[in-house]
Amino acid sequence: MRGVLFDGKRAEVVDDLRVREPGPGEVLVAVAAAGLCHSDLSVIDGTIPFPAPVVLGHEGAGVVAEVGAGVTHVRPGDHVALSTLASCGACAECDRGRPTMCRRAIGRPGRPFTRAGRPVHQFASNSAFAERTVVKAVQAVRIPNDIPLTSAALIGCGVLTGVGAVLNRARVGFGESVVVIGTGGIGLNVLQGARLAGALRIVAVDANPAKEEVARRFGATHFLTSVDGVREVLPTGADHVFECVGRVELVRAAIDLLDRHGQAVLLGMPAATAEASFVVSSLFLDKSVLGCRYGASRPQHDIALYATLYTEGRLLLDELVTRTYPVEDFEKAAEDAEAGRVARGVLTF
Repeated sequence: MRGVLFDGKRAEVVDDLRVREPGPGEVLVAVAAAGLCHSDLSVIDGTIPFPAPVVLGHEGAGVVAEVGAGVTHVRPGDHVALSTLASCGACAECDRGRPTMCRRAIGRPGRPFTRAGRPVHQFASNSAFAERTVVKAVQAVRIPNDIPLTSAALIGCGVLTGVGAVLNRARVGFGESVVVIGTGGIGLNVLQGARLAGALRIVAVDANPAKEEVARRFGATHFLTSVDGVREVLPTGADHVFECVGRVELVRAAIDLLDRHGQAVLLGMPAATAEASFVVSSLFLDKSVLGCRYGASRPQHDIALYATLYTEGRLLLDELVTRTYPVEDFEKAAEDAEAGRVARGVLTF
């Protein structure tokens, strides 16, 4: 079967992968579409260290092909969106409704694939850049069949992370102010999360002026090409600033732009050893810097919620898909994503 394999030096499309059958509590999914996220590119460039060889991809949707023993919430033929959270469901964090903090869902790569008889790692417990993948049952969330799978694919990472960061982590309140630094796939979802939360002023910041139209479509009330102009829109600062780029100087800018009791939420992915600096006294007026993993999401609840909001016309998905690519065109898709020519490119099988 076909898939995108990273061997530690380069990523390429191969056609001789195999995936094992689902075991108890697992689901085999025929992947129809998978979004190309910068996290996949970060494995290739070394920003995210990961063992190789590995099948990339972590933002996908498809059709259930087979279920293992004990799986009852989905069955063959169901359309599903995939999450990356292979949470155990039994630890203290899962019991508190915080599956993103489950230690079994962090840093435990499995190897359900083989190539030429040798095991191949799975990225983010998902590996959506393959024609078929095996995931834990909790990662497969049933969605209505009338949602295009090319759009549904984006729920499992971009939407969960961006919208979830607003609603679950920052808990943006009605009438509050929001600044979003970076309007890629994650940033656009932060914008629409802020719109859904009822934020009054939503300021998008991106160095590329061509992104203004789409940023406003997703919820921005103002668009700037530099953080330098934010204080002209919000003289006392913002209630919430989301850094969606992953550059340490923008982390500092996010903190500096906060109003009293403001929150800076870090979503961008800098290098694993990157360090940021800020003036400590700038936080004394009850300001906070928040990390955020995967939008503090509960995928079985949140994916179903976002699917409903989409069918009601309140959540944008189709507009996120800038371009679709057959999986054989992975290199072109990666080039477009790296150059910022697409909000989200989607690979199709």
